[in-house]
Amino acid sequence: MTARRPPAGPIRVRTAGDADIEPVRACLAAAFEPYRATYTPGAFLDTVPDDDGVARRLREMTVLVAEETTEDAAPRCLGTISHQVSGPGVGHLRGMAVLPQFQGRGVAERLLAAAETELAARGCRRVTLDTTRPLERAIRFYERLGYRPTGVVTDFHGMPLHEYAKAIGG
Repeated sequence: MTARRPPAGPIRVRTAGDADIEPVRACLAAAFEPYRATYTPGAFLDTVPDDDGVARRLREMTVLVAEETTEDAAPRCLGTISHQVSGPGVGHLRGMAVLPQFQGRGVAERLLAAAETELAARGCRRVTLDTTRPLERAIRFYERLGYRPTGVVTDFHGMPLHEYAKAIGG
């Protein structure tokens, strides 16, 4: 087992705005680039959208960013996650990504907790997310935090997309 890296500096999670389009796109690109060869071209482009795709996500979902805040530097986007209410009492997560050099430092946990808290406040009691098999580390992370496979598998641009779910709130 490898030693856990020390946490990043002070981290703030906030709702993204139009000024975050490029940082969010860059974070997604950096986090998913190692998996490009295991994705179909369409699945990769859907996972790592261009600036217009990120802008669309900002309109359709709540996009959160995790920033490292230090006194001597401007905040920078370390990670991102998007969420939305997808049905009565159900929320959905999409686009969880953390810059590779900050993975294993608690950034993903902070983002996930913030998204779950916001969805619970909006009346959600269940949260779903979809993932692909190449993201084994992410799957272990989600399972460690209570997400379980539902057995629902759909087609994601020519590759299987596996649904996971977790009960949240009261």
